[in-house]
Amino acid sequence: MGSAAELAAAALMMLGFPALMLAALVPSIPAFAAAAAVTYLADHYLHRKGSYLVNRLSKVRAGLSIRFLIRQLLLILLLARLSLADNLIYYGAIACFIAFYGLQAPHGALVTLIRNRRRLPVATRNIDLASRIRIPDAPSRRLLHRSAEKMLHLDLVAVVGILVSAALESAAVGFVGIGITVGLGCAYVLALMPYVRGAKTPPNADKVLAAVDDWLAEYGPETVLYFSGSKDSAYQVNMWLETMEQLDSKPLIILRERAILNNLAPTTVPVICVPGGVHLMNLDLTNVRVALYAANVGKNIHLLRVPTMKHVFIGHGDSDKLASVNPYSKVYDEVWTAGRAGRDRYAIADVGVRDEDIVEVGRPQLAPIQGWNGVPEGRIPTVLYAPTWEGWDNNPGNTSIVLAGENIVAKLVKADPPVRVLYKPHPFTGTVSREAGAAHRRITALVEKAAAERAGDSRFTADTAAQAAAGAELTRIEARLAELSGNGGGNGKGDEAEATRDGLVDIARHEEVARLRTEWNDAYWRSFPVWEHRVITGAEPRLYDCFNVSDAMVSDISSVVSDFIASGKPYAVTDSAELGVEEFKRQNTAVRAATILSNSAAELGGLLDAVRDPSGDPLAEDRKDLKRYLLGPDEPTSMEQFNTAVANLAIKAEARNVGQESRTAATGAELTA
Repeated sequence: MGSAAELAAAALMMLGFPALMLAALVPSIPAFAAAAAVTYLADHYLHRKGSYLVNRLSKVRAGLSIRFLIRQLLLILLLARLSLADNLIYYGAIACFIAFYGLQAPHGALVTLIRNRRRLPVATRNIDLASRIRIPDAPSRRLLHRSAEKMLHLDLVAVVGILVSAALESAAVGFVGIGITVGLGCAYVLALMPYVRGAKTPPNADKVLAAVDDWLAEYGPETVLYFSGSKDSAYQVNMWLETMEQLDSKPLIILRERAILNNLAPTTVPVICVPGGVHLMNLDLTNVRVALYAANVGKNIHLLRVPTMKHVFIGHGDSDKLASVNPYSKVYDEVWTAGRAGRDRYAIADVGVRDEDIVEVGRPQLAPIQGWNGVPEGRIPTVLYAPTWEGWDNNPGNTSIVLAGENIVAKLVKADPPVRVLYKPHPFTGTVSREAGAAHRRITALVEKAAAERAGDSRFTADTAAQAAAGAELTRIEARLAELSGNGGGNGKGDEAEATRDGLVDIARHEEVARLRTEWNDAYWRSFPVWEHRVITGAEPRLYDCFNVSDAMVSDISSVVSDFIASGKPYAVTDSAELGVEEFKRQNTAVRAATILSNSAAELGGLLDAVRDPSGDPLAEDRKDLKRYLLGPDEPTSMEQFNTAVANLAIKAEARNVGQESRTAATGAELTA
């Protein structure tokens, strides 16, 4: 519903209009001026904040244009109540507002036309289109950003002038204001006109698509990563970017939604965003032999229809959730899993995916996860609590956060000997279930309270000088990252068309950003004591960075558990649905080497004992075996396995295409004969 300030502004604005009417009926010029000022300022504040409430007002017939029109009509009512209906300023005000609203139509049409013409049929990154087509600069941000609000606010000069004229009983000031308002409105319309014709308009869709095809023919992509989804699912494609950069074949990323492109992490791989299905199906992808799919979505059909390439489901995680054995997966030529567990999972599910179509390729993304040799001398153990979210069906077995989260955290922060707690919830937590959102807030408060109590405990001392130095380093790194993100690579450009034109990656900049992010992560963990409890939300630090500073983890059934197993560290999983230990292990492969927690979290002691004394850990060998089963062997590396799988499938695709050509030629010869 918006922040408290936004709610207050919306309330003031809506109360301001009855006040305007009352002031007009009384009549009172000072009261009218004060109420008008409140409505103007509140409206401006809500638009500047991009408030959700502004859109809600338009749904109840109180949209932007209506609000301005009502204020202007009330001003005319005020003039009539002041017995100025026979005064020139009365007729001038009516003529002004009619002319001013007459300007709204060409202004709105021009803004819409400019935006539509500058919205290319495709948007790209790391693709040289500038040498093939001319894409002009975008209009100034001052012209298009919040354009409707800016245009309507030009009436302010006329309103002030008319009110002054009414107070002084002289029409001169009012007509000056009227002239300025109408003049500025005309100037705004004239300023937009050059961008709808001539050299300032981008090429049409056919020319843009022809330029993209020309680039595709020159580049010759061989392996495509295809993705469609909401802006919140961008992480599912982002996790594959580094893998795509390390392919032996020529990579290309195809996205279907502009929102995904806007949330795509920096990459050196060429990217094409093609929102239109027809445009996608007409792209020249004749060189592509392997298409990789990170999600099972309806729009996949637009590429699956191409027979000259082989299609592979690679997913965006490897867990025992039902999504990992979706029956939709049988539409692909192959399904790639991390290890043997994925193969067995499909066999047990019996959803139509054949065993011979499954290939084990490891998880290339897990390379950054470090191993573990016990807690370093002199440091208290760190336990990461990383619950998953409640899921769309709100099944009680999806997440531990509602029934067990507070119990888990309460026992960890009170553990003796002490441990440090890192709480990193799933970013979707609370989006479906209010109970999950409330539990998250209570857990956050619990962790923060424990952190404050520990900071005041004389047993825990901090190296304030080192922390201050790390904090200063963080500030320096963040400033440089902000500088880099604001220049080049298509970021900070006027609009999507400019970002497409100028979106070639700067390799040196890209490498510097990667180095700085590593330095930022190191400085972040040094910026506070190693014993301090911490709530970690947002994209940074990343989940794998949290893995590396932790000695154990508590989580739920999700790919997080499978990924953490790569570290070899002790872990616990909560049986929130209360299936019982044996049934829980039978249904979920990834928990077979875990400490199983009930919703009371009474079993946490076993996990902490394994962390404090690795030599007495009864599950250590089970974790090693499970790691091989879930994630495959350590050698060859996952990236080597992945590249081999791509190469082998490309050979199959080429063999199929050659066979088709031979059969076509043979059929043609028979018909000729």
